[in-house]
Amino acid sequence: MTPVSTASWVSGPGRERILDLRLAPAAVAVWATTVVGVHSGSGPLAVVASVAALAAAIVAVTGPKRWRIIGTTVFALVAVAAAGLGIRAHYVEQHPLHEVAQRGGAATVHVELSDRPRQLSGPSYGGRRPGQTALVRADLLSLSSGARDVRLGGEVLLLVPTEHWGELIIGNRATTTAKVLPSRSGDTVVAVLRASGAPRELGEPTAVPRAAENLRAGLRQASVAVLGERAAGLLPGLVVGDTSLIPARVVEEFRTAGLAHLTAVSGANLAIVSGAVLLLLRGIGAGPVLAAFGAGVALAGFVVLAGPEPSVQRAAAMGAIALYALAAGRPRAALPALSAAVIGLLLWEPELATSAGFALSVAATAGLVVLAPQWAAALHRRGVPIGLAEALAVPTAAHLVTAPIVAAISGEVSAVAIIANLLVGPVVAPATVFGVMATVVAPVWEGGAQFLIVLAMPELQWLLGVASTAASVPGASWEWPSGVGGGLALAGLVFVAAVMLRWPRFRWTVVALVLVAVVVMLPVRTIAPGWPPAEWSVVACDVGQGDGLVLATGTPGEAVVVDTGPAPEPMRDCLHRLGVKSVPLVVLTHLHADHVGGLSGVFEHAAVAAVGVGPLREPRWAMTEVDREVAATGAHVLDLTAGHRMRWNALTLDVIGPVGAAARSAGEEEANDSSLVLMATTPAGRILLTGDVELPAQSSLLSSTVDLRADVLKVPHHGSRYTSPDFLEAVGARIGLVSVGDDNSYGHPSPIVTGALTRSGSRVLRTDQEGDIAILPGPRHVSRGDPIRAED
Repeated sequence: MTPVSTASWVSGPGRERILDLRLAPAAVAVWATTVVGVHSGSGPLAVVASVAALAAAIVAVTGPKRWRIIGTTVFALVAVAAAGLGIRAHYVEQHPLHEVAQRGGAATVHVELSDRPRQLSGPSYGGRRPGQTALVRADLLSLSSGARDVRLGGEVLLLVPTEHWGELIIGNRATTTAKVLPSRSGDTVVAVLRASGAPRELGEPTAVPRAAENLRAGLRQASVAVLGERAAGLLPGLVVGDTSLIPARVVEEFRTAGLAHLTAVSGANLAIVSGAVLLLLRGIGAGPVLAAFGAGVALAGFVVLAGPEPSVQRAAAMGAIALYALAAGRPRAALPALSAAVIGLLLWEPELATSAGFALSVAATAGLVVLAPQWAAALHRRGVPIGLAEALAVPTAAHLVTAPIVAAISGEVSAVAIIANLLVGPVVAPATVFGVMATVVAPVWEGGAQFLIVLAMPELQWLLGVASTAASVPGASWEWPSGVGGGLALAGLVFVAAVMLRWPRFRWTVVALVLVAVVVMLPVRTIAPGWPPAEWSVVACDVGQGDGLVLATGTPGEAVVVDTGPAPEPMRDCLHRLGVKSVPLVVLTHLHADHVGGLSGVFEHAAVAAVGVGPLREPRWAMTEVDREVAATGAHVLDLTAGHRMRWNALTLDVIGPVGAAARSAGEEEANDSSLVLMATTPAGRILLTGDVELPAQSSLLSSTVDLRADVLKVPHHGSRYTSPDFLEAVGARIGLVSVGDDNSYGHPSPIVTGALTRSGSRVLRTDQEGDIAILPGPRHVSRGDPIRAED
């Protein structure tokens, strides 16, 4: 965040050093109540509301005088929060769509979009991108029942085809017939609707959202006309959070450098825009009231421009608080304002309680208005100039308070974030202001908008350069345990370090530890970079007795998964180690438990767009479980058969089996031979993925016209003895990957099969001996850092 003016933070000795914490306990209590409450039913919430209301009355009458007001406020607000959640939960439980969802039925609904459709990524499939799905929230207006429409309220989540719905905007009304699915725990929508067709009876949005969309489109067009690809994608993201044009490489660099927050609408955006207007009005002699009014109008206008989505409304509340603190220089009053905003937002939108974005907004704003002023004042008292003190304090405070949340989400800690934010801080505000001005001017004067964008070009190039340089530093990001446990652990370390820094005797200890990390650990990490190796194409994950393979698509953080092993944890951990966050496709070669049991682990760790399955849907229980997990996460199922081709940047997948009789199998006992067989074309060469095909299916493949030659073979059925020497000879692989569990009871892999591979010149690599196995492009192949050379 870039402050508008913070001179009053350090003016006057001892001024307002004591923070007003009276409302903070109530904010924490409401947040905790809401986190638990969104996962509870109406009955338990009614009990909590009653008990809290009784406690508030008792404390108000008999509580200690010193704590009476605080205690009464806490219990009263908990009662209000629980009661509000209970009413919402009862409404959802009794809603007609909720009943339809329990039956897995369909309904015809009339809705009004409250958000823009957001694309879920998917693979290129046979030369086009079918089944692309977008997510969009909408307000339910009515439900068709027979020949009449029943007017209803409630919010729904729509899963819709992008080709028909992608151009709709906030305020569009539409009618559609959709399958009704239950909403996820913790979500306040009454149901999830999966629509497969185009919307009917489409209604135009009102003038305000239509004008806002035209402004955003004008900024995108002007940016593309003036700037290069990287900068043209960055500017709309910087200004209004529109990341649709940002290249994947830029996204990855900003994430590693700790600058990803710049491409999301946050309180910083609104503080910059409103603060610029405030300074302008004060500069021309406007009084405090007029200047504050003008800044408020600018804030409201920016909310309209970015879109009245929950994330923007949240940012508006936080931005208003930040602006107030920065303009007035009163951190003592800012903390109660922040607490009040948290309480109000959670009461209005309870689903924010489990939103990582909300937690980041609150933490960043707290760091800005609570910690940064004190740290800037402390630096100034030690002789640091005011401007430099503020420049150092703001990014440091913002990064430290948000680092535990970022680590919990991403499993990484950026080691360069503070320096990167310090370097880009001076250019964020002018780039944002020029971008907003260009957005406003674009509809009426295209040349003027392009001129303003040219003025923002040096700032954008500096941002891109800092992000690229910081991301390329060895050890720029460090692995950290993800999830709540990892976040709490890092928060504890940050707190301990902050406390130690308050005492001079411990200060040098902290500095020494940091120096040890930089001087000792960084060179070690640079010389022995660890896992995963750079530029990996395929990784056979050590998932035990089962298959789990990950294929890089060429887009950072994205990979295709083929089979998921027998349990969620090993597959989830493997994806975490590889840094995979997005999975456009999971292929389940067949539905045996050792290939599909870890599917939930993939869904838990990464955003999954589609799950591909073969022609045999047996065993039935497994397919039912796959359907349930897919429906609950918004992905979709792809039917894959021989002849299908799927393409990504650096990966092509061809489905080459099952063929012949195996393609027509109808029984669970034939599931192995009905496995999908894939030929992956990667920078590391051709890789044949065979599932669990046995002798009949191998014979069918040999009899077909398919070219089976490959550089790497995923050995069928974990090295089972039911593998034909003729099949191995036809493939002629230099590397044989065997995905197998240690000391398994099946005798896998068979010495006969491994011996045949070795005699043919293949190098056999086993996950039970090597762990995760990575294949790299070129003549070198890597297995857990142990280089294995293969002839070209």
